[in-house]
Amino acid sequence: MASTRDIRRRIKSVKNTRQITKAMELVAASKMKKAQQAALAGRPYAELMARMLAAIADRVEETQHPFLIRREVRTRGVILVTTDKGLAGPLNANLFKLVTEIRDPAKYVVVGRKGAQFIARTRRDLLADFSVSDKVPFAEVKVVAEFMVKQYLEGVVDTVEILWPRFRNTLVQVPTLMPLLPLTSVRDVIADLQSDAGAGARTSNGTEQQMLFEPDPATVLSALLPLYINREIHQQVLDAKASEHSARMVAMKTAKDNATKLLGDLTLEYNKARQAAITQEILEIAAAQFVAA
Repeated sequence: MASTRDIRRRIKSVKNTRQITKAMELVAASKMKKAQQAALAGRPYAELMARMLAAIADRVEETQHPFLIRREVRTRGVILVTTDKGLAGPLNANLFKLVTEIRDPAKYVVVGRKGAQFIARTRRDLLADFSVSDKVPFAEVKVVAEFMVKQYLEGVVDTVEILWPRFRNTLVQVPTLMPLLPLTSVRDVIADLQSDAGAGARTSNGTEQQMLFEPDPATVLSALLPLYINREIHQQVLDAKASEHSARMVAMKTAKDNATKLLGDLTLEYNKARQAAITQEILEIAAAQFVAA
């Protein structure tokens, strides 16, 4: 049995660990709530864009835009969204498992230090890596989107896909690989935006409104589709941040609960050791008195 001094040291260490993990749990919970609110704030924008694309869909030839043209896929382009820090449970490991399942030639653009380290460690083709702050400002994500779109238009990659932990709820974050480019059709874009907006993107009075486009529908479409790609990537990075904070909150809560349980076990062990020491001292005193008598 360990000495009471050793057990006291362990109890002190576990108490410090529990205090740290509890603080990290509270911080992650606060950040998770803000990230969820930021993700929901994009719905009105998605609804308006869906309405505009729906009005323009029947007025242009879809093959006019390079985002809508299919081509032979020689090299896939994947945006991998991970965390900058650890202590997020299996969140990053689940993403890396999907990366290892990609057998086709692929080039990667990474958001988050953990992903960049993994791609470098596994000797995969890394085009660039970026870091995005917790607030996920659009300006930071726009740089990532524009870089990847440039690689697509220049033929460096033949697809643009994004791999991120999709936020379902506080306990469930699903690693998801979603294709972005080439777009299958304008109508698929509309359906996706309506799904994001929720309850069907419609006008405020429930009737269709006639829209006029200047200078012409094709020019407006050429401007809208890049905005759609930027918005999708921004939305998924927001989603990934909510997943990160949720996973970290759950991991820290589990660590705190385990520390509490261990603390109870150590306290019981300490009491037993202390009682055994007291009993031993009483026995030694009684034995000494018996000998003296």
